[in-house]
Amino acid sequence: MAVIDYIVDGHVAVVTLNSGENHFNPSFLQSFLSVLDEVESQTDATTLVVTSSHEKIFSNGIDLAWLVPVIQKGDVQGAKAFFYMLNRLFKRIVTYPLVTVAAISGHAFAGGAILCCAFDFRFMRSDRGFFCFPEVDLGIPFMPGMNALLKKAIPMYKLEEMEYTGNRLTAAVCEQHHIITQACSMQDLMPQTLSFAKSVNKKRAVVQEMKLRLNKDIVHAIDIEDLPYIESGKFNIG
Repeated sequence: MAVIDYIVDGHVAVVTLNSGENHFNPSFLQSFLSVLDEVESQTDATTLVVTSSHEKIFSNGIDLAWLVPVIQKGDVQGAKAFFYMLNRLFKRIVTYPLVTVAAISGHAFAGGAILCCAFDFRFMRSDRGFFCFPEVDLGIPFMPGMNALLKKAIPMYKLEEMEYTGNRLTAAVCEQHHIITQACSMQDLMPQTLSFAKSVNKKRAVVQEMKLRLNKDIVHAIDIEDLPYIESGKFNIG
């Protein structure tokens, strides 16, 4: 099974993350970027759905088991390259020429929750899984680009609570605060997500131009404001 694969159903490309907890490391990020490139260049899809094959996890974010040793052994360039690649993925999704939908099939923690915020729409499993930013307890402050992404999807009053407390939100709470479009049982998650995705069939060029205008502050934060944090090489993790 590929780390990430996809199928095309009409005008909807359905991407499935198959790497266990779908932790972010160089191989996972490169696979994700490659699949996004392939969907754009080799299909006529106009809507993108991303989900996970794990029975209870969408993504648990950065692969600290990989990254912490890289930092501890002083491989600053390796750490920098990782964060630049992570930013490439976030930027790719917020400027992607297809309407994007996350089908959150389980826990979305830390970077996994940030990833979900990059999508245009979010559906989430209601019977299992939390949406959470535990970085306050891990000692990992968000970079400006990450915060810009979070503000795209989460009301400021709720974002402050989540960042400062690390509280775990259920799908029902996420729906109440408009972080997700709909909470669904696991049985209904993909049918409801696909029903929505199939109802949206818009021209790529228009969608991308809208995203470039709507998300220009996010792109600026990723391209410009994150630079000093990454180039400093001072990664406060763990």
